[in-house]
Amino acid sequence: MTTKAVLRAFSAVHAVMAGLFALTALALIAVAAWLGWSALVAAESADRGLAQHLIEAMGVLAAGVVALQIAQTIAEEEVVRDAHVSGPTRVRRFLSRFLVVVVVALAIEALVATFRAAHEDQSQLLHASALVLSLGVLLSGWGLFVRMNVYAEELEPEAMEEAKSEDRKLK
Repeated sequence: MTTKAVLRAFSAVHAVMAGLFALTALALIAVAAWLGWSALVAAESADRGLAQHLIEAMGVLAAGVVALQIAQTIAEEEVVRDAHVSGPTRVRRFLSRFLVVVVVALAIEALVATFRAAHEDQSQLLHASALVLSLGVLLSGWGLFVRMNVYAEELEPEAMEEAKSEDRKLK
């Protein structure tokens, strides 16, 4: 089997994976809509329970957004661009796209956990706080990674030009 055939096979597998992530995203979006609608229909009054159910639906919706963003990233990076994540510019861009959606989804989950703990079981507030703290550490580590990656990009300016030329494939 030739190298080109192997790379085409990998692109096909990535396309299937992107499709599965997209289908999962659509299912999660439908579940979030159903949960939100069910909470609104079942609500007898605008109490804390309604808000909590809507925030939980928002958490499921955030997971759907994460799955959809992962599908888009895989499709763009591995299928359309056929880019190989090897240079510092490509690594930073790939990880940043992924971490944006992960950080947003975790922030929403932290919000859901905090509301749930505050209104149902205050003994869980420590766990919710740990999630918020972990989110802060992840965000700080990502910022440090991006900052340090700038120095690596300065050593390889041709990698930035290559990444920009790959972006033209999407236009």
